[in-house]
Amino acid sequence: MFIQTETTPNPDTLKFLPGQEIAPETPRDFATAEEAQSSLLARELFAVEGVVRVFAGSDFVSVTKGEGVEWVHIKPAVLGAIMDVLQSGKPLFSGSGEEAETVYEGETAAIVKEIREVIDTRVRPAVAQDGGDIVFHAYDEKTGIVSLHMRGACAGCPSSTMTLKSGIENLLKHYVPEVLGVEAVV
Repeated sequence: MFIQTETTPNPDTLKFLPGQEIAPETPRDFATAEEAQSSLLARELFAVEGVVRVFAGSDFVSVTKGEGVEWVHIKPAVLGAIMDVLQSGKPLFSGSGEEAETVYEGETAAIVKEIREVIDTRVRPAVAQDGGDIVFHAYDEKTGIVSLHMRGACAGCPSSTMTLKSGIENLLKHYVPEVLGVEAVV
């Protein structure tokens, strides 16, 4: 098995491309080792000393290392963990990975539908190329603020604030005039 590796805009995160589906239906983000208990893949990656976050995209895995850890020291172990899990044939995840969603009604539901469509068709494919994901979290109709959850390489990326404000906020304001601002949530 050959696993390609790509850098991301976040210097602490590498994108690993094993050439097969990882989480095609629902991307999965594991910010801690405790959250990783529902995933064989994430558990094995967190077992590598220095790994602090794991994100599974449709056909890639983004792994974030901690401060003071060098990729040259942990990359072979990360590659080995991914390869071992994928070759085992065991399920990579248990559970659906879906979070409960807020239900919006009336005009707000129509606005949220537009926001989600812009994010899903224009934002998520672009950030997936960089090993990350950005998902809708909430919309406050009183303030016009959209809250987004940044995952994978986007979480903690030095350029994520600029991407959020200059890119995504402007895009959403253009397509959905009710949007007045965008913020990241943890």
